[in-house]
Amino acid sequence: MIYLFIHQNFPGQYKHLIRHLADDPDNTVYFISQPNPNWMQGVIKLVYYPDLNAPIQCHRYTVDFEVAVRHGEAVAKSLGMLRAQGVTPDIIIGHSGWGETLFVKDVYPDTPLLSYFEFFYHHAGVDADFDPEFPGGQDDAGRLRMRNAVNLLSFESTDWGNAPTQWQRSLYPPEMRGRISVLHEGIDTDAIKPNPDAWLQIDRAKLRLSAQDEVITYVARNLEPYRGFHSFMRAIPEIQRLRPNAHILVIGGDEVSYGAALPSGQTYRQRMLTELRGRIDLSRVHFLGQLPYDTYLSVLQISSAHIYLTYPFVLSWSFLEAMAAGCVMIGSATAPVQEVIRDGENGLLVDFFSAGHLAETVDAALSDRQRMRTIRENARRTVVENYDLKTCALPRWQNLIADLVMGRRPVLDDAQPKTKILPQKPVKQSLGLTPREGVRRKAALGKLEVSRHCVPMMNEIG
Repeated sequence: MIYLFIHQNFPGQYKHLIRHLADDPDNTVYFISQPNPNWMQGVIKLVYYPDLNAPIQCHRYTVDFEVAVRHGEAVAKSLGMLRAQGVTPDIIIGHSGWGETLFVKDVYPDTPLLSYFEFFYHHAGVDADFDPEFPGGQDDAGRLRMRNAVNLLSFESTDWGNAPTQWQRSLYPPEMRGRISVLHEGIDTDAIKPNPDAWLQIDRAKLRLSAQDEVITYVARNLEPYRGFHSFMRAIPEIQRLRPNAHILVIGGDEVSYGAALPSGQTYRQRMLTELRGRIDLSRVHFLGQLPYDTYLSVLQISSAHIYLTYPFVLSWSFLEAMAAGCVMIGSATAPVQEVIRDGENGLLVDFFSAGHLAETVDAALSDRQRMRTIRENARRTVVENYDLKTCALPRWQNLIADLVMGRRPVLDDAQPKTKILPQKPVKQSLGLTPREGVRRKAALGKLEVSRHCVPMMNEIG
């Protein structure tokens, strides 16, 4: 079967799925992306270059839309070159958020398109007006409404969609939800699991930590308000007063993934350290930056309490990975977290804005390790039963793909059997080229930048 994926940052949310598909020698897997150093064995990566150097002269509300159109145009050109070389995918799967899937159907009108719908923007009641400390601007309503134009146009031309969580799907208008399945990319719970022998060496502090120590952990792709970095930092003085032997490990970069950057190039870490100068014992707070994946997993495995705070926004992979590692989860009582955590059963919930509540909850968790053992076990069980890659996610991905390739309307049933996997063999000959024809034509793609190297890949922490 011939699969074609589209995501500006290879491999994006499709890492596990494409690895699984590429392991089958009867499959041919293409991936269209913007340039980055990531590669995967068995995946043909095609690089596109959007025309972002030309001046953007449009209304300030439509700048994002203009960029999205340029992404879509560049992807469509790459698709046209593929088609000219005789490649017809059985299915195309792509992220709709940056405009890359806008014109897919203009090139391949008869190939089913499955689009990832991650977030529908709202001016009020979700993330934009959540934090009074960082209010939006006067243009937010118009700008966000226009940003949804990409969502809406992408939906119009897609055959089916998926959203990773129930809450994220609920943000879309009712008329769209009827063609959006809740389907998470999956967590590899065989690789991500508790390890009582894990340890972490922090050379600059001449410190070796293990699960026998009091270790408080916080993880985000970047240290910023959307992931509650400011609330977490303001809890540290009281946490350190209550837990004088605890070490705090902070993973994340100093850029901005979501929301607005601070003026004059200041980072949120610099801002919070300035605000809290003299109130934090920095010898017990360790900013580790962005780590190799194995080291990141070791941090989760030695954690005594893991803090995850977020605006009402997309749920991070690191949240579910921490639960799979058996962490004691202390999460904000915000919608995406509350979809997964049941307070007192598989984690603990706190007020996003209350540093005192967070510090008291951390202290309580570290003071009752016997009770926390049950919470740890329940946290991992939650992920294994609902988000496991092999028993939950991959079977559902295969079922959904098979439905679309065979021209069946998928059933919006989140409770479908975890072990049901439709056979692939009859499906492979249903549309377009046969797998062997696709293999023979790989070498003909001379007009596109094509590589098949394999290098270690860093984790993308949401």
